[in-house]
Amino acid sequence: MTPTGRKPDEGERYRTILETAARLICERGYEGTSMQEIAAACRMTKAGLYHHIQNKEQLLFAIMNYGMDVFEEQVLAPVQDVVDPVERLRLCMRNNIHLVTSGRSKEVIIILHEHATLTGEAREFIDRRKKRYVRFLEGAFADAIAQGLLPGVDPTVAAFSFLGMVLWVYKWFKPDGRLTEEQIADGMVAMILPGFSASAAAKTAPTSDANDPAPLRMVPRAASGEEPQ
Repeated sequence: MTPTGRKPDEGERYRTILETAARLICERGYEGTSMQEIAAACRMTKAGLYHHIQNKEQLLFAIMNYGMDVFEEQVLAPVQDVVDPVERLRLCMRNNIHLVTSGRSKEVIIILHEHATLTGEAREFIDRRKKRYVRFLEGAFADAIAQGLLPGVDPTVAAFSFLGMVLWVYKWFKPDGRLTEEQIADGMVAMILPGFSASAAAKTAPTSDANDPAPLRMVPRAASGEEPQ
């Protein structure tokens, strides 16, 4: 048995249900997706689906909770022990961008897109989990500011600015667009963490003669009037 009380194969089936439901809800919206459609996509009867899920809102809560598990595993866990606070933020931003642009984690997109749909204790529980991320960012920014690594802005302002940039990416990123995930991550890191970008460039740049021309930094060409991609 697993810690949740399910047999291993049942746990796998449950994850499949959550992932399938998340894909449908991302495509059609929560209100536009029926339990019958989810059951059919899972190749189950509606009664069989209700064996695993109590109701539609409980399904949404389970998807979001699973999404938070994925988020914490792929975004927060890898950076928790990074000592340098700016490096911690840089890696966190990259991890977060890759997670929401990869298309592999619809459950995380559900958290962002359907954040106001949950009610009561379920919503409060997910909100508490999300606030841990805000507190993590505030702490990292506070450490960086205290060490003189970033300008002295309010850590809460910095944290929500960070979130506003990163969490909105899923709305405009196009997998087949002009910019790759890596280019977007590079651009965002350079914009919100310029102090780190400058110090990193100084450490890695080759020594040059005083008479040599200043090195040029390549940046993506901006297409006038073109939509973000």
